[in-house]
Amino acid sequence: EEGRIHGLVVERGMEGFSTPETHGKWSLRASCTGELVFDNVKVPKENLLPNKSGLGAPMMCLDSARFGIAWGAIGAAMDCYDSARRYSLERVQFDKPIGSFQLIQKKLSEMLTEITKAQLLNWKLGKMFEEGKATTPMISMAKRNAVATALDIAREARQIHGGMGITGEYPMMRHMMNLESVVTYEGTHDIHLLILGQEITGIPAFK
Repeated sequence: EEGRIHGLVVERGMEGFSTPETHGKWSLRASCTGELVFDNVKVPKENLLPNKSGLGAPMMCLDSARFGIAWGAIGAAMDCYDSARRYSLERVQFDKPIGSFQLIQKKLSEMLTEITKAQLLNWKLGKMFEEGKATTPMISMAKRNAVATALDIAREARQIHGGMGITGEYPMMRHMMNLESVVTYEGTHDIHLLILGQEITGIPAFK
């Protein structure tokens, strides 16, 4: 009645509501993914969520989720880095571990540097959360940075493993496929750029 968006609860079993599951996924295979299909669903008034209206409430949820994703993505990067470091010390080529070669050391050094930078950004953002000073653009920066960093590290780690890197014995391909989904969920890579762009210029590039 007030012309504002309201959250509401739609329950399984309501006429016109169905949740068909998506099969054949190459990413996020551990979770159930499906559509929410609404066909003239009648929702009783008591199913309206009473304490918030407008887009502010779901946007608060997005901020928290994006902050969590920033840490999760870096966790994937750390796993890839750790696997690559161990493999570089175990894999012997030309009578010595491949970790003794300059280019492998370069890759590992760059991985660790980028992970540390992302951890520091996330940690600083966490402190600002505690102080009530974290903003949506800051969170967009951290989420976008963490996912891009993790994807780059997963690819570099896969190269260090060579052909073994595409097998299920090592974690890189699993992380890479999952991170490809993370690029677009909870706000796409490009949308986070535009959120930052608006903060920087004061001009929204989208409505």
